[in-house]
Amino acid sequence: MSVSVREVAAAASVSVGTVSNVLNRPDKVAPATVERVMAAIAELGFVRNDAARQLRAGRSRSIGLVVLDVRNPFFTDVARGAEDRAAEDGMTILLGNSDENRDREGAYLDLFEEQRVHGVLISPLSDDLPRLARVRERGTPVVLVDREAADRSFSSVAVDDVVGGELAVRHLADVGRRRVAFVGGPLGIQQAADRLAGARRAVEATEGMSLEVVETDSLTVLAGRAAGEAIRERPAADRPDAIFAANDLLAMGVLQALMMQGSIRVPDEIALIGYDDIDFASAAVVPLSSIRQPASLIGYTAVDLLLKEAAAGADVEREQVVFQPELVVRASTRG
Repeated sequence: MSVSVREVAAAASVSVGTVSNVLNRPDKVAPATVERVMAAIAELGFVRNDAARQLRAGRSRSIGLVVLDVRNPFFTDVARGAEDRAAEDGMTILLGNSDENRDREGAYLDLFEEQRVHGVLISPLSDDLPRLARVRERGTPVVLVDREAADRSFSSVAVDDVVGGELAVRHLADVGRRRVAFVGGPLGIQQAADRLAGARRAVEATEGMSLEVVETDSLTVLAGRAAGEAIRERPAADRPDAIFAANDLLAMGVLQALMMQGSIRVPDEIALIGYDDIDFASAAVVPLSSIRQPASLIGYTAVDLLLKEAAAGADVEREQVVFQPELVVRASTRG
C-alpha cells in the first residue's frame, strides 16, 4: 500500500503543507525541518505522486522528442545531446520513433500532449506543419530538429543540408569523378531533398559532370543495399564512378552490395561518400568519407530553444539555428 503525504507529515510532526514545501520548495523550510521530513520519507518509503503534481502544475518535467529513425546513430546522438541539456534543468526526454511513418508521428504527438509534456522536439516528415501549429496553439511549445520551417514560423535547429550535399559532390569532382549517382529518399523527407539539391548545384558548376537519382523508399542499410545491388548488376560502362548516399546507413548498405556481395572495388571503381559521420562510418570495411553534422549539439541546442520558448510564452521570438556541415575524407573516396 502506498504511503500518503499525511502519513509523512504525522511521522515528522509537521503539517501537510510543510511536507509539500520540502518536496517542492525546500529553500522555504528550515534545514532541521527538511532533515526531519526527509528522514520520515526514507523510513516510510514514501514515493511522490508526480502525475498528480503535473496535473496541478499544468505541465510535466518531460520533453517529447520524435525522430525519423531511432536505429540511425545520428538520431541517437541527437537524443543524447537533448538529454544532457534537459538534465541541467531537472528534466527528462521521452523518445518517440516515427519510423518515417506519418501515422506514428501523429500518434506520438497525441501521446505527448496527453502526457502534458513541457514541449515537443520533432524531426517532422514533411514541410506540412499545421498539425504542429495546432499543438503549439494548445500551449505546448514545439521546436523543429534537423530541419527548418520554410516560413520560419517555428524555432528550429538544423544543418545546412544544401551546403552539405554540395560539399559531398564537389569532393567527388575534386578526386576526378564525373558520373555521380545520388542514392536516397524518399525525397518527401526534406533532409534528403536538400542534400540532393546541393548535389545538383555542385554538378551544375562542374563541366562534364552528370547526376542520376536512385530514389530509395527509406534511409536504411537495407535500402542502401538494394540500391547498391541494382547498380552492381549493371554493365560496367553503365555504372556511375561515384555515389553520394543521403546518409551513412545507406552508404554502408551500398558498400556491402558492391564489395561484400560483389567484386566492385571502392574507391577504385566507384568512390562512395555518405552523410552524418556516424561512429560506424570510420569503422566500415572501407572507412567511409562523410559529411559531418554536430548531432549532440543539435539536440542540446534544441532543448535550449524549447526551454526559452516555454518560459517566454506568447512573446517568444522564433529562432533558427543553422550549423555548417564539415567534409570528412576517408578511404572510400581516396584514389
